[in-house]
Amino acid sequence: MLRRTYSILAAALLAAFSLPAFAQSGEYSSYSPYSIFGVGNLPHSYSAYNYSMGGVGVASRNHRYLNTMNPAAVAVRDSLALMIDFSVFNTNTIYRQTYDGNSYKSANNNTNIGGFAVSFPIWNKLAMVIGMRPYSSIGYNFAMKETDPHVIAANGNIEYSGAGEGSLYNIFGGLSLAPGKRFSIGAEAEYIFGKVEKNYAQNFVSTGYNEVRDDYTLTLNAFTGKFGVQYEQPVGKDFSLTFGATYQLAARVGGFNEYSRYSSGSVQNIIINSYSDTLRKVSPAIYLAGELGVGIAFEVKGKFRGEFDYLRSDWTRSGMDSAKGFCASGAPQSFATSVRESYRMGFEYVPNLNDVRYYGKRIAYRAGAYYNKDYFTVAGNTVNSAGITLGATLPVFRWYNGVTVMVDIGQRGPFKGDLVRENYFRVGVGANLFDIWFQKPRYN
Repeated sequence: MLRRTYSILAAALLAAFSLPAFAQSGEYSSYSPYSIFGVGNLPHSYSAYNYSMGGVGVASRNHRYLNTMNPAAVAVRDSLALMIDFSVFNTNTIYRQTYDGNSYKSANNNTNIGGFAVSFPIWNKLAMVIGMRPYSSIGYNFAMKETDPHVIAANGNIEYSGAGEGSLYNIFGGLSLAPGKRFSIGAEAEYIFGKVEKNYAQNFVSTGYNEVRDDYTLTLNAFTGKFGVQYEQPVGKDFSLTFGATYQLAARVGGFNEYSRYSSGSVQNIIINSYSDTLRKVSPAIYLAGELGVGIAFEVKGKFRGEFDYLRSDWTRSGMDSAKGFCASGAPQSFATSVRESYRMGFEYVPNLNDVRYYGKRIAYRAGAYYNKDYFTVAGNTVNSAGITLGATLPVFRWYNGVTVMVDIGQRGPFKGDLVRENYFRVGVGANLFDIWFQKPRYN
């Protein structure tokens, strides 16, 4: 019998700021000038629990927490346990850019939900998980002026601008089986969906010409699946090594791309061209890349755990380099798909999980680090991100209920050249809820 119902409500904090070549105005659930390309920014992690250790989780095998990074980890649990995980992240970002010989700086703050998942037993060795998490986010607004004197002499001052916003979400459900004490397998089905709006405009400031504007509305969906395995090998009495692997299938993008080009001015708006494409019928096809993840973890039973993960996804055949609405036409820099890679490591230390006198000894302390290469390049430059994470899970009430808090201090963007560099400070809070189902009292 389910004795508790957990209801969680969250709201997004929206912000606005500006830069010379990339300038934001309006309200967005997230912001980054690099989200102009493809399907936008992909999240580093969904859960504060995973994030507090640098984003590891492929080889995490821990019955106290719900780990959705590897479907095989869901079966590692108390056979009667209901487990819930929910996270919220707040990101403060400082943007720096050297543009046209000048240095610029601005800032942004936003809050977003990381993910929500519920897991419960189906059978003694079989468990199920369902949930929802972000897949990508888009938020940008740039404005720049024509600097070519010959163009200005012929047409007057011209201003180019573009803006975009939207998100894709991932609803998932999976099963995980532990046929043996050391081995588990899992699989989940995923449905990705969302809506993205992008527009680009050319405005003749000092003449009587109308503005020319291109609008794209992308209503996207895709079906995919993810598979995972984990194997734990004892090494001595209190030590063990865990090996994990995951593979997410590539997914063909469906939905619609609605496009319109029109000329707007003081007298009237004139539609120059418009169409609506069914994306599953366009050629070449557009894909969300598959992803391979491998990890290894070392654990001292109930005391210490360290893990290293590597994730790789190849976006070079996604078709987004030339697909209208995806390829960032009108952007001040050229974008191209590449291979996305992530190197992550994390550590967890619990002084004494069962200590009844000192609360601090039951806290799980964590630290981690990561280095990522994004799935695109900008003007031939790799977009990297690197950072360190710190966090802890504070026990609450009985069982393994807890509140996880974490911070991420990092930097994103090409580490050279005149492109925008993002320095961010991210704070996350997660709820790890644990309950026992179907207890039958006995009376003597």
